Amino acid sequence: MNPPAHETGRRERIGSAFAAATAYDANARIQADAARALAARIAALPLCPGPRMLELGCGTGFLTAALVGTGFTGQALVTDLAPAMIERARARIGDRPGVTFAPLDGEHGAMPGEGPFDLIAASLAAQWFDDLPAALARLSGWLRPGGWLALTTLTEGTFAEWRAAHEALGLRSGTPAYPSAQALAAMLPGAELTLEPVSEVHVDARDFLRAVKAIGAGTPAPGHRPLGPGPLRAVMRRFERDGARATYQIATLLWQRPPMSTLAP
Repeated sequence: MNPPAHETGRRERIGSAFAAATAYDANARIQADAARALAARIAALPLCPGPRMLELGCGTGFLTAALVGTGFTGQALVTDLAPAMIERARARIGDRPGVTFAPLDGEHGAMPGEGPFDLIAASLAAQWFDDLPAALARLSGWLRPGGWLALTTLTEGTFAEWRAAHEALGLRSGTPAYPSAQALAAMLPGAELTLEPVSEVHVDARDFLRAVKAIGAGTPAPGHRPLGPGPLRAVMRRFERDGARATYQIATLLWQRPPMSTLAP
């Protein structure tokens, strides 16, 4: 199914923002840490020998590299919406047996010919989906019986400090509306969900905004109108007065498709 025209335009802007994020690695400490933590969780899953994996939103290859570091063996199809990111991931990983790279819209694209998969993984990518419940339901159908969906995403409370700086001045932030932990858990009944808040203290508000742009995450919520220079400066001063801290509420979601023996005939 193709996305509506307005969603296609937003996805193109997101893809362009990530493609232009040439300083991604230098500003993506939290993303790198989240990928390593997710790789460790995946390494502990009871996967079948030589699993077939699909990675969505690979970025510059943090998760793939971390999985390789855990000793992951199998066939890995590593994908991203932005071809430029795929090339950066390829440069990080190098030529490895069983690892291939390809562009893919993980929300709206067709299941690759390599599917179905034993593992579908995504590290801090799913928050960019326009309809996360529908996307997760669709991706669960790309799994083999007994296969696993393993992802990290952002939940309600992410960038709460930046939102609070706006609200204190009667303004509205363009930060996307992330789901609550309860809403996320309800999208895949029976999933294991864990939450971890991670904070990063910036030199000032300009440093925060520069870092967000550098990791390609500056695309605002749909319909948001940017603030004018005066109101933006006021928000930045308020953000700095409160410590210039930015918190990421990171959720890890692990869900297993029922094995064949438990599926209805």
